[in-house]
Amino acid sequence: MTTAVRVRALATTANLGPGFDCAAAALDLWNELELSRGAGEVGSGHLGVQAFARLVDPDGWSFRWIDRIPRERGLGSSAAVIALGLVAGAAVRGEEAEAERLLAAGLELEGHPDNLAAALAGGVCLTWEGRIARVSDDAPAVPIALVPEETVSTAGSRAGLPGTVPHPDAAFTTARAALLGAALVAGSEELFADALDDRLHEPYRAADAPLLASARADLPAGALGATLSRSGPTVIVWARRSAAARVQADLAARFPRAQALRLAVTPKGAEALETSP
Repeated sequence: MTTAVRVRALATTANLGPGFDCAAAALDLWNELELSRGAGEVGSGHLGVQAFARLVDPDGWSFRWIDRIPRERGLGSSAAVIALGLVAGAAVRGEEAEAERLLAAGLELEGHPDNLAAALAGGVCLTWEGRIARVSDDAPAVPIALVPEETVSTAGSRAGLPGTVPHPDAAFTTARAALLGAALVAGSEELFADALDDRLHEPYRAADAPLLASARADLPAGALGATLSRSGPTVIVWARRSAAARVQADLAARFPRAQALRLAVTPKGAEALETSP
């Protein structure tokens, strides 16, 4: 029987503009879990332990969490923690970490399938009704994350969304969502740039994410557009590959109170790195 496991799970950026609650990309920024047999405080209230418990009784296991993803910034930190617990549980059971099965096991804990789907499957994913389609290993642009010091509660942000939106705004966003899918499959910078706009959720979250309007008002040369990462306050500025370093430097100079992190979309999802019998 497995006695020790080390797993890792990554940050995500969800919605990608018009892909509300559907589209997300896996980002090359990782949390880790070191799991071993032995006495230790289980911490049953921890999201990752709750996820592990969906597959394996956590009693008798010791959990060591290594956090690198900023919390409550819209970068999927809770989805990463849940993915860690799920993948660790699958590894202990000697099972393959099949993304859709683990998504079903963890969805009640996460609540939002897009983040968790990308954390489990990697790449750029679309998700609906418990299904995952990984449409691309990469995005057509490099994500530069503008991460402010402020935090935002996802639940609070979602509570501020209206129950209905005007029909023209819904039609506008539907068209951009279709364009987003085409851009991702084609790997087209031009289509991707035209897709990165939304009228379904971003306008209603703008007050809690002032960096979005500031970045969009004066995009750096070489940037294709900007999107709110999940519910914010982090903003992703999408840069042409040839201009990514310059865009990052420009954003760091313009927004000194925020981190400007040049990340990458990665085809890897959450995974077990080591297991010991």
